[in-house]
Amino acid sequence: MTARWEWRTFGEGFGAAEATLAQLPPDRVHESDELYLLSEASDASVKVRDALMDVKRLERVNDDGLEQWRPVLKAPFPLAAQDLRFVLDTLQTPAPVLDRAAYALPDVASLTRTATIHKHRAHYHVDGCMAELSELSAGAASTRTLAIEGEDPQQVIAAVRRLGLAEHPNVSVTRGIKALLGIGGRRYGVIDVGTNSVKLHVAERAADGTWRALADRGEVTRLGEGLDGGGRLAAEPVARTVAAIEAMVAEARELGAEEIIAVGTAGLRIAPNAAELTGPVQDRTGVEIEIIPGEEEARMAFVAATAGLRRATGDLVVFDSGGGSSQFTLGDGRQIVEQFSLNLGAARVTERFGLDQAVSAEIVTAARSAIARELDRLGGRPVPGAVVGMGGTVTNLAAIKHSLAPYDPEIVQGTVLYRDEIEQQIERLRHRSAERRASIVGLQPNRAPVILAGACIVATVLDVLRAGALTVSDRALRHGLLHVRFGA
Repeated sequence: MTARWEWRTFGEGFGAAEATLAQLPPDRVHESDELYLLSEASDASVKVRDALMDVKRLERVNDDGLEQWRPVLKAPFPLAAQDLRFVLDTLQTPAPVLDRAAYALPDVASLTRTATIHKHRAHYHVDGCMAELSELSAGAASTRTLAIEGEDPQQVIAAVRRLGLAEHPNVSVTRGIKALLGIGGRRYGVIDVGTNSVKLHVAERAADGTWRALADRGEVTRLGEGLDGGGRLAAEPVARTVAAIEAMVAEARELGAEEIIAVGTAGLRIAPNAAELTGPVQDRTGVEIEIIPGEEEARMAFVAATAGLRRATGDLVVFDSGGGSSQFTLGDGRQIVEQFSLNLGAARVTERFGLDQAVSAEIVTAARSAIARELDRLGGRPVPGAVVGMGGTVTNLAAIKHSLAPYDPEIVQGTVLYRDEIEQQIERLRHRSAERRASIVGLQPNRAPVILAGACIVATVLDVLRAGALTVSDRALRHGLLHVRFGA
């Protein structure tokens, strides 16, 4: 049976794509009623159509996000016992003892959840591919879906892009139906162990692939405190960080996370005694901290930025400046062209130049000159079409701009920070000690010691890129990890 590549999305309307199809004569328009067999454990397409059991299985997903679906069963009723066992295995549903040679449709339907879906479908041909615009209904609930499919993945993705659908999520028909019926929803947790702070994100993934955040918070533990001086993690910062991680794991489990991943970044990459943190965490929580390379950290930041900001298209620079390192990813909004990590972070710059205190303009200038030298690899490029910044520094600068008390991620997400605004914040911050900065509305008090250094890094990045502004992404490493590790 021939496998086909598919891109399908759900929604009330499809803009330019729908307008394009409206100008084409449909190959055919028809209506049908189909019985879907559903389970929370599987997204396979299992349905009864034209009195046949029809099963399709996902073979693979390519780099463009297209899904390849292969028909694996078409069988009449009564259904042979071996075919029924295959259906239940595909749905990942426990099978009862099958003591008959064949089973009628009511017997099969009684073994799993079912839904009768009425479909009104219009079929078209677009750029050598099949296009299907459908209205699906189950009782009072209804939705619309547009699919592009074909045997050649290059033709399919070309048609998707020409129709302007590339930024829509690719959602299989079974996931769309389960979302329509409110079936499913799996919860996951991600913990990002950084040099300056530990961050937790717990979210629920619906059947249609969309996410609902259940918890998203950070705690400044300053794991890297003193790291530059001695090259090793100190006992007190390790103890603070282990305690924070332990509490976050407990919180994620209380929220029903079925799987929790934890990753370590720059501080754990460079510390020879990282096991003094990772060992106790695994012993106390059962969660293993995966220390990821800087390039992977940069890639996850790019995924988070491009998934979370619709405006993030065209030539794009995404950077995530943390406590111990900064990650840079360059791309075109859809794919990565270059990525690298630099050992340049707010905690390290703070310790080197004493920026947790009120300082002179000359010290700030010296710090920024040193930062610029560290950013040499970033220089000499064409001015990017867009710059996206993420991480604690840029989100705090955005919160200060909006005077947010308490922090509101929905306001921060998409905020534009202009270079002159950042310069004004640097000037304001350099006149204050960490204690006095803590009173600034919008600034998280625990970030007060490192915010000046972070702002200097952000401003210098814009200087080197010759960019006048950046867009703030509240979504960062943990969101990218969630999307990549649990989104498929």
